[in-house]
Amino acid sequence: MNIDELVSQMTIKEKAALCIGGSAWCTTSVRRLGIPEIIMTDGPHGLRRVENVNESHNIASLKESIPATCFPTASALAASWDVELIKEVGETIGEECIAQDVDIILGPGNNMKRTPLCGRNFEYFSEDPYLGGDLSAAFINGVQSKGVGATLKHFIANNQEYKRNTMSSEVDERTLREIYLRTFEIAIKKSRPWAVMCSYNKLNGTYCSESYELLTQILREEWKFDGIVMSDWGAIHDRIKSLKAGVDLEMPGPKKNSFKQLMTAIRNGELDEEILSKTAKRILKTIVRRYKVKEDKRDFDVNIHHSIARKTASESMVLLKNERDILPIEKPELIAIIGKAAKNPKIQGGGSSLVTPTNVDIPYEEIKKIAEGSKILYEEGYTMEDELNQEMINRAKDVAKIAKIALLFIALPPNKEFESYDRDDMHLSKQQVELIKSVSSVQPNTVVILNNGSPISMKEWIDDVPGVLQAWLMGQGGGKAVADILFGRINPSGKIAETFPVKLSDNPAYINYPGENDRVIYGEGIFVGYRYYDKKQIDVQFPFGYGLSYTTFEYSNLKVSSSKFRDIDGLALTVDVTNTGKMAGKEIVQLYVMDRESKLARPIKELKRFAKVDLRPGETKTISFNLDMQDFAYYSPQHKSWVTENGEFDIMVGKSSREICLTNRVNLISTTEISCTLNYNSTIREWLEDERGREIIENLSKNIMNNKEFQQISKGANIDMWKAAQDTQLIFILKQMAWSLPLVPDMIMSRLLTQVHGRRNK
Repeated sequence: MNIDELVSQMTIKEKAALCIGGSAWCTTSVRRLGIPEIIMTDGPHGLRRVENVNESHNIASLKESIPATCFPTASALAASWDVELIKEVGETIGEECIAQDVDIILGPGNNMKRTPLCGRNFEYFSEDPYLGGDLSAAFINGVQSKGVGATLKHFIANNQEYKRNTMSSEVDERTLREIYLRTFEIAIKKSRPWAVMCSYNKLNGTYCSESYELLTQILREEWKFDGIVMSDWGAIHDRIKSLKAGVDLEMPGPKKNSFKQLMTAIRNGELDEEILSKTAKRILKTIVRRYKVKEDKRDFDVNIHHSIARKTASESMVLLKNERDILPIEKPELIAIIGKAAKNPKIQGGGSSLVTPTNVDIPYEEIKKIAEGSKILYEEGYTMEDELNQEMINRAKDVAKIAKIALLFIALPPNKEFESYDRDDMHLSKQQVELIKSVSSVQPNTVVILNNGSPISMKEWIDDVPGVLQAWLMGQGGGKAVADILFGRINPSGKIAETFPVKLSDNPAYINYPGENDRVIYGEGIFVGYRYYDKKQIDVQFPFGYGLSYTTFEYSNLKVSSSKFRDIDGLALTVDVTNTGKMAGKEIVQLYVMDRESKLARPIKELKRFAKVDLRPGETKTISFNLDMQDFAYYSPQHKSWVTENGEFDIMVGKSSREICLTNRVNLISTTEISCTLNYNSTIREWLEDERGREIIENLSKNIMNNKEFQQISKGANIDMWKAAQDTQLIFILKQMAWSLPLVPDMIMSRLLTQVHGRRNK
């Protein structure tokens, strides 16, 4: 199928139709030329394919989907920190795409976790751009290895569901580049997804679906993205503007008004047919890419895929607290299992990602299998309504009191974590909080198992219980994974990929969220998640990268390839990790970098690499990392580019963002070539911050400091005049020192600027 030849044979109507969905889930086919449709379906933690993909979106979205494997949601997957595992999940989903005749899956979601209230946080990986980008790339590479496409979404700054269709995310250039764009850039460059989905919201006043800068200049020209850009479902407001900006495919379809807009715009010259042709070529390229390798539908092994979902859940769960080594459980005589979620597990969030699972492991049943011989008592403990039921609490206390251990399964109500609206708070229900406090008051051996996709407040009860297991929205295999971890058949190895704050008001976005007058200001800038908590020295419930194990690990022998290096040469390093406990386990090694001094404010530390290592008791492995120039750079809005600076950096390796085990200091030599921005109105501080300008200004300052008038003023005012003058324009100082010769300051300034710019050019 020759794409150029096909496009040359297409009519304007056919090109226009190809740029708009043919149905809720399909592109438009062109039967005359043998161009087939491609089928898309919701993801990202499993397929949500309806039986009839040609129905309208409103009807299709209300119908139950064909059964598919329901994997843990993205917030759980991210806690595994396991690139190979997430790639395997992608491969498994790719196989199910083939089985259900799906050509492109709508996932993964890679939006940053700016606030814990975002209703869709369970679909997203992390608060850190590097971790999110790396895990997204792994998922995409897994899916696309099977010959089907993945869609990276939602591009960009879609960090809340509140007023998502009208809200403008107001983000400064540096923050956009270092946080929100960066995570997409990493994923795109490491995986080359077939598609990118633009988000509903505006960015700095312009709908993302109409931003030429985002979709063409950055995405295609700068990052060399060669796939298609599709709209989120219903995100198009003006089809002409969006087409010119770079949206190839409007979904869902059909959209008669959009088709008419395109045809009218072509006829009256508002839209160049060449733009339509280029768009058609990109869509056709995707269709050809799929049909070159498209296989006949074949069934997948439901049991094998279910076992992969189990394994994924077990790798993702995080042991948050384990006082007195309450876990793993030694089969006691009597176990109290309390909580509705033990028999009715919450395995996923609500909205477009809702999967009809092929099977579901029930925690209560799985515990019964493992704890054979133990007597088990069960109480529901709560309903999913937020009302206090003391009778249920009393019954739970009665069984907990006589048991040897109480296992409390706590899940947020299904409507708490849902696409299209945000959570109101971080709280469990009043009933659940009172249940935990009441049970733990009579049973010192209480373990809380949590099913939630985003941080919850724990301060009311965390000190009352010795054990807490974060099981997340754990997918269909999570029930057995929970049982295996509780009884020590599996050693927990997950670590949280987002900070759990003590209270909501500690969150960096708290003051500015959710915005007003259809604008939400990202006032925290680059200080998202742990970057903020570290900078502000705020105590957190659990820090980014935190998670316990049934064994212990020690770090040693951090070695770097050079203590002084050029940024373009990069830096290699190794570190030894030893399992010092008595049980095999996996440790997640985290590498952070700190710039000790910078012109612009930078975080205390930034995650740059990570590795998950499997170790037997007593075993030591050497982990290797390689850092490149980008890992030491920051984005300079002044120079519109990434820059490095000469100076010292700390290379830090640890178990979490707040448990750094080893540090090595290195000296970086910058090779960044940046243009001089000094001008007639630059301040003395700006001159001093410029490497070449500093030499000139320091020589000049000697003359100024020796000026008798300057000395008299400084002495009389009893202040450091030179320090006080830092933020004064240099030309103003020159004029003050030479008021009787008004032309001299301008001449001096002209010569200084010629000198500094001339040196730079040389």
